[in-house]
Amino acid sequence: MKKTLFWITSVIAVGAVLSLAFGLINKPQEIKTISTNGSCITNVPKDKVAITLRVTTLAPTTVESMRMASAQMATITEQLKNSQVELQTTQFNSYEKTEWNRDLQKSVNLGFETTIALEVSADNIETLESVLTKFAGTPNVFTENLRMYTSEQAMQPAVEKCLGIAVENARTRANALAYGDGKTAGKLLSVSYGTPTTNNTYPTPLRFAKTAMVESNAFDASGTLASKDTEITVSVSAIFEIK
Repeated sequence: MKKTLFWITSVIAVGAVLSLAFGLINKPQEIKTISTNGSCITNVPKDKVAITLRVTTLAPTTVESMRMASAQMATITEQLKNSQVELQTTQFNSYEKTEWNRDLQKSVNLGFETTIALEVSADNIETLESVLTKFAGTPNVFTENLRMYTSEQAMQPAVEKCLGIAVENARTRANALAYGDGKTAGKLLSVSYGTPTTNNTYPTPLRFAKTAMVESNAFDASGTLASKDTEITVSVSAIFEIK
């Protein structure tokens, strides 16, 4: 009986040891990580020039005002269809227009005004010059907001390249922090980033005044369009495995 109990106890003990051993083998090892930040700043030339063509019509009713504006804008877009430009409607609204009458000492209704704004962009100022010359002197057509900007096509490769530099900058910092413990930064586990940009526009001596468009067919391009490059800043937060 004692011999039997001895064997049972031995089997239980061996089983406990094996269970403990297998438990240690199967237990996932905790990965040590380090978190750092990195950044990159670069500049991308502005490769697009744009201007807004605005059609504004006034009529006794909203329906008539909208019909007039839509028809005139349709004519403009049709004439620009074969030009080397990109078009995008940026505004369409219609409202009652009033004016303060000093004699009557009250606001009087002038009718209903409809405004449709069309952004016209091109690769160079010469293309826009031809567009503006085409519509110079056209009733109800005005120009505004001449500007330069960086296109998405030019921006994306620069952002991707700067992102890689920012990650490597974060890795360099991680290695510096781990160096004291005799460790290095290993595999990149995760990364998040942001890309604030400065894609501002600047005043230009080109004079595209709405009065000149309405009253004269003359087109004055006595200046040059100048603008600073677009500044891109990429900031990342990265987590690396410590080896």
